[in-house]
Amino acid sequence: MKYKFTISFLSFCFFLLASTSTWAQEKATIKGQISLANNQAADNVSIVLKGTKIGTNTDDNGNYEIKNVKPGSYVIRVSAVGYSSKEKSITLNGGDEVIENFTITSNSEQLDEIVVSGGAKKNPLARKETQQVSRLPLKNLENPQVYTTITSELLKEQVVTNLDDALKNAPGLSPLWASTGRGGDGAGYFSLRGFAVQPTMINGLPGLTNGTIDPANIDKIEVIKGPSGTLFGSSLISYGGLINLTTKKPYDHFGGVVDYTAGSYGLNRVTVDVNTPLDEEHKINVRVNSAYHTENSFQDAGFKKSFFFAPSLSYQVNDKLSFFINTEFMNNKATNPTMLFLDRGAELRVHNIDELGYDNKRSYTSNELAIETPSFNLQGQMNYKFSDQWSSQTVVSRGSSKSEGYYSYIYEGTQFYPKITEGIVLGRYMNYQNSTTLTTDIQQNFIGDFVIGSMRNRIVAGLDYFNRGAIDNGSGYVQNGGIYIGNLDLKTVNENLYGITDPTKYITNGDSGILTKAGSDALLSKAPMNNNKTKQEVYSAYVSDVINFTPGLSAMASLRVDRFMTEGDVSTNADDYNQTSFSPKFGVVYQPIIDKVSIFANYMDGFANTAPVNDVLPDGSSQPRTFSPEHANQFEVGTKLNIFQDKLYATFSYYDIKVTDQVYTVYTATTQTSYQNGGQRNKGFEAEIVANPIAGLNIVAGYSYNDALLTAGDPDFVGHRPESAGPQNTANLWASYKFLEGGLQGFGLGFGGNYADKNKIMNRTVTGQFTLPSYTVLNSSIFYGTEKYVLTLKLDNIANIDTYDGWSTIHPKNMRSVSANFSYKF
Repeated sequence: MKYKFTISFLSFCFFLLASTSTWAQEKATIKGQISLANNQAADNVSIVLKGTKIGTNTDDNGNYEIKNVKPGSYVIRVSAVGYSSKEKSITLNGGDEVIENFTITSNSEQLDEIVVSGGAKKNPLARKETQQVSRLPLKNLENPQVYTTITSELLKEQVVTNLDDALKNAPGLSPLWASTGRGGDGAGYFSLRGFAVQPTMINGLPGLTNGTIDPANIDKIEVIKGPSGTLFGSSLISYGGLINLTTKKPYDHFGGVVDYTAGSYGLNRVTVDVNTPLDEEHKINVRVNSAYHTENSFQDAGFKKSFFFAPSLSYQVNDKLSFFINTEFMNNKATNPTMLFLDRGAELRVHNIDELGYDNKRSYTSNELAIETPSFNLQGQMNYKFSDQWSSQTVVSRGSSKSEGYYSYIYEGTQFYPKITEGIVLGRYMNYQNSTTLTTDIQQNFIGDFVIGSMRNRIVAGLDYFNRGAIDNGSGYVQNGGIYIGNLDLKTVNENLYGITDPTKYITNGDSGILTKAGSDALLSKAPMNNNKTKQEVYSAYVSDVINFTPGLSAMASLRVDRFMTEGDVSTNADDYNQTSFSPKFGVVYQPIIDKVSIFANYMDGFANTAPVNDVLPDGSSQPRTFSPEHANQFEVGTKLNIFQDKLYATFSYYDIKVTDQVYTVYTATTQTSYQNGGQRNKGFEAEIVANPIAGLNIVAGYSYNDALLTAGDPDFVGHRPESAGPQNTANLWASYKFLEGGLQGFGLGFGGNYADKNKIMNRTVTGQFTLPSYTVLNSSIFYGTEKYVLTLKLDNIANIDTYDGWSTIHPKNMRSVSANFSYKF
């Protein structure tokens, strides 16, 4: 049924393309080239038809094209900051293709038809300006908070086909483990400033998934650093910050792109991006982004197959009122990645990959044991402008994420096979996932930009309602054999030496065991079934004001209040648990050179609503415990640069994050006791540079140092680096150069990679340490492009080195791979 839907959708796309092309033949086309007075090409110059919303910008060679223009009389207006504007009247008939070339000159040369207008050229890899980070119209240099922007142009250069690879471009963000697909938290985990975080936000609103996220509809990714509870709450983000995905928006003319990518390990990927107006005035526009992706694992088993469909619509009713609707449908079927959990209850027998003797080419699973993670997100937005000073934004978000299928992992623990002292035995465990998470979010923001006396105020005041409900009807976990790594004969291990006769505990070398669907179903039929239902509601109000005392000096003051209402497990009539939390935020920015250099400092608060727990007493009885919300406080100072006419963007900052009221649990052989006096301190330095030093050369680079320490709490952890902190030092680099003239015009080269320090994924007093090795992964590309198409060849992990990530777990990552991408623009 799914494949019939895929074929039907592709047929619809081709029908839409064909019918729109037929419609376009009845319209006219205007095209040409814009040049500077010195005969150089003028890129990113604005060309519009006066009195309409129809227009475009020139490409790198100064060329432009406006398609599907109704017959009639128009005035073409050409403009750019720093240059004189030109206008020309034309008359178009149906089917005309009119060529109009213009030459523009600097404003210092006075001409008869000077009209100053247009927009400055921006580095496409440094699109920092955004309203979602602060919910206010603040420039990057005016914002006392640090954030990294990863643009779709950069993802295209790097032939990125998954979110994990996209996020390698963010300083201070490192992977902890890949998407498992399991219910509730199946998306990937990353360490941000030493705290675990998942990608949970789309356009500043909740966007949950239990599987991988397809990047086909991403316009840019904003990695917002530091505790951000004041504007984003606490339910879906971490003390280290958040990951916000900004989607592609419809535009006011027909166009699109078709991409095909093929590569190693059976990679085949097709993406389609089609945009078209629905009315003659181009006020209603629809854009459809879709992707079909299949890929195998570099290991002996494992696969991923997904279909993504994201239609969006914009409607500009008039100058004051507009609507935007974005929907995303994702169906993903995959085997969950190999995840080796280390023994958490006894002293480790091995402390690194070499001692473990683990073969990262082995998956220890089967392609029959897959899990499906369909998800759906709908967002609706209404913007209304009351006046030049005040506007309203009303947004609604509805999401659904499911998990259904087989989830398995392997566990290194001596307690399961205590008699085996030579070699290592990994226990294999699995369950059947069957869960659904539903989210609803409603926001109302009032945004003002006004002057009181001589001081400019930019303020947002908002209300937010968030609802999350979860249903879990999956199974408990069952053992599915063991895997022996060592030199002993397996028959000796199982029968003669240790007398293992239970087939569910039979030890193999990973080649056999109950890895078929039928065999696994037989095991799972004996497992207990879950019947859990939980619900959480959060009512919030917040206000944030940025005051400009002078054009170069501003201060931000913000406050949020949240009321948490948790029903716990509805199916067992668990007691309700409600609490209230306040979250402040302050910042100051001084620009010694306006719009070029800023010096900033911030104090930010993040918080977490901690659910009740039941302590286990020595006599075996239980005692309920409740806690106040946890809070993390950050102090940060730094500088931001935008110099050399937008050719260099840079951010340098030092941060210090403290948590003094962490909740933790101490386990003994007979008791389980929770406390709320744990402490953690994460401090570090981050640097980010996005540069365009010469025409055609683009550089993105970053470095992060994070010193994290657990300062109070469970004695087993105190004094150690948290296992969620990731590597202490990380660095990223990507540089590309495109030849703009000469015999190699259109050709380009790209080179870069990532460095990660050694990573203590197990770091406790009793168990000891397990350390993943440091690594440097290098990647390169070569490409050729014209106005209509681009062909790119990409080589990842050139040296084919073994790499791992983990969080008390070990997950092998991809080896060397080659991919080729062909992109056609219409």
